[in-house]
Amino acid sequence: MPDVLIRNIDKSTLKKLKEMAKAKNRSLQEELKELVELHARPDIEETRNRVSEILESYKASGKSFSDSSEDLSSDRLR
Repeated sequence: MPDVLIRNIDKSTLKKLKEMAKAKNRSLQEELKELVELHARPDIEETRNRVSEILESYKASGKSFSDSSEDLSSDRLR
């Protein structure tokens, strides 16, 4: 994976980040990686919109989902 270098971080910010990492028993690098990945994830609204697009495309193709409730009910009765 490529590396990233961040320069000129305020000392108090760096101290806080190190404290956060220590509290979670992680290295500073692990903590920073987690924070960056967390903020780079798609937001929930973006994900909902994408799912809706896929569902509409699926429905427009004439396909449908099967109803498996009867199969599930009979499996539970076994």
